[in-house]
Amino acid sequence: MKIKKIYIENFKSFRKLELNVNGGLNILVGNNEAGKSTILEAIHLALTGLLNGKYLKNDLTEYLFNYECIQEYLENPETLPYILIEIFFEDGSYPQFEGKLNYEKKDKESGVSFKIAFDEKYQNAYNELLKDKDNIKTLPIEYYEIVWSSFGRDYSITSRSIPIKSAFIDSSSNRFQNGSDVYLSRIIRENLDENDLVQISQAHRKMRDAFMEDESIQTINSKVKTHSTLTAKELALSVELVSKNAWENSLMTYFDDIPFHFIGKGEQCIIKTDLALSHKKSKESNLLLIEEPENHLSHTKLNALINKIKTGNEDKQIIISTHSSFVANKLGLEHLIFLHDKQTTRLNKLSPETQRFFEKIAGYDTLRLILCKKAILVEGDSDELVIQKAYMLQNSEKLPIEDEIDVISVGIAFKRFLEIAEKINKEVVVLTDSDGNVEALDKKYKKYSKSQNIKICFDRDIDSGDLNIGDKPYNYNTLEPKILKFNSLAKLNKIFGTSYATEDDLRKYMKSNKTECALKIFDTQEDIVFPTYIMDAIK
Repeated sequence: MKIKKIYIENFKSFRKLELNVNGGLNILVGNNEAGKSTILEAIHLALTGLLNGKYLKNDLTEYLFNYECIQEYLENPETLPYILIEIFFEDGSYPQFEGKLNYEKKDKESGVSFKIAFDEKYQNAYNELLKDKDNIKTLPIEYYEIVWSSFGRDYSITSRSIPIKSAFIDSSSNRFQNGSDVYLSRIIRENLDENDLVQISQAHRKMRDAFMEDESIQTINSKVKTHSTLTAKELALSVELVSKNAWENSLMTYFDDIPFHFIGKGEQCIIKTDLALSHKKSKESNLLLIEEPENHLSHTKLNALINKIKTGNEDKQIIISTHSSFVANKLGLEHLIFLHDKQTTRLNKLSPETQRFFEKIAGYDTLRLILCKKAILVEGDSDELVIQKAYMLQNSEKLPIEDEIDVISVGIAFKRFLEIAEKINKEVVVLTDSDGNVEALDKKYKKYSKSQNIKICFDRDIDSGDLNIGDKPYNYNTLEPKILKFNSLAKLNKIFGTSYATEDDLRKYMKSNKTECALKIFDTQEDIVFPTYIMDAIK
């Protein structure tokens, strides 16, 4: 069984969110504070009762509530807010989870409801509190309870009874449980059958018995016992055996004789992901939640992790949050869910050719386009430097990125990026050379000629001359000769620190030193004039 939808209400940054997910791979992207981590936390919380590695029932706080709903409560304390997280299952053979206890009140839906709400047994105490409304400054979280149930109103459910097992892997931080990583312990536990667990418990008990029979421990306990002057009960040191699974708290996981939490964080992420993907209980579909897998991983290690996720795990459901274009491209942009303004946009309708292009050539910065406010797409480094300089001169020395406008070098992939921009309604300008063939460019970008959010800028004036470089005619319709056209030979010689006598000699130099010339244009204090099509792109 897998999940098909998540509903979140009043949890952290979300007032309300309804998110449909794929049965396989899902990639969450968005700017900081978009809510990627919150979605992963909400799913894991509703399926396990755990938040940050701890059972939430012991750690309730008003800071879990959406800020706006808290402010509304403080203005009107008569209405107490609640948090609701609902996980909808795909159709399956679990009738005990089927019913109408969901926000849509739909019958025959199967899932789990996790609610943090006011406990009615405290109504009289709260009525007393309401008599002095002006002194209510915070949410009375001490009057709240956690209500965990199935959609069929079964209030006896536990994480064990939920048919979906969730593993949350966050390589950016580590949460330890008596020296052992809590998520690793849970993943290992889920890989063991009942017989394994019994054997571990028995071995742990034998270890406790051996510890107590050790002569040095008996000597220490005899000394400790004599200090108990205020009670008749004997005091002693021992190994914890109170709970059925005490071994989880006291045993530590080692790799190559090194405690797990002492190995590199990147290696920790790989190990936990590998264990979770290798879940032995194949009948109970595993849900793997991965928080920014790119953290602490080298390029090659990240590539290995991505290949592990993609290969042989078609039956697993995986939800990943990332800021890495490489991760998104390699895993497939068709699986991407873009979070913005508490809404979602999908890229599942990209053409198969574009999906394969970015998957095979994963170095393109697709997420820079997706996450910026506006973008200027250029072909290479020299174009990027020149457009930034032109922008600065028009905007009080501010770089485009300071206004959330990203200048992105896309090589020859203009149309691939424009396909993404069209799907997410992103404001984009393409700045390109005409190469002397205006008709070809008009044909290439005809689809976007009437677009409101996509503009194509190039110089429609075709220039020509007699210069040849080797046996090939010089192209007068690229960035460098256009800059020379708008500025004098003397001025560019001064900017470049050169002393060429003719424009043709300078053209040859600029063609052979494109990036160096662009850098000097970017750094110059001279009053330089930029071609009209560049200024049009900025406008």
